[in-house]
Amino acid sequence: MTFGSKPTLLHTGIVKLLITIVQDEDGMYIAECPAIPGCVSQGKTEQDAEINIRGAIRECLEVRAALGMPLTVTTREIEIPA
Repeated sequence: MTFGSKPTLLHTGIVKLLITIVQDEDGMYIAECPAIPGCVSQGKTEQDAEINIRGAIRECLEVRAALGMPLTVTTREIEIPA
């Protein structure tokens, strides 16, 4: 089963995006927005990483818009046998 995922533009003009946060081997938290290629940030805590990725997302969207690139790419969730 697959589910296509495009960012959701809410009626308030806010874009709803998924992020991932993982802790690396040095203890830092790495945040990424899969819908925006290359959009990654980090923080000392999960909360810091989330705050930082919000800024990175804004900057990435501005750059992509200025370059005439699609703002996001399609992401999918798939199921595979475990």
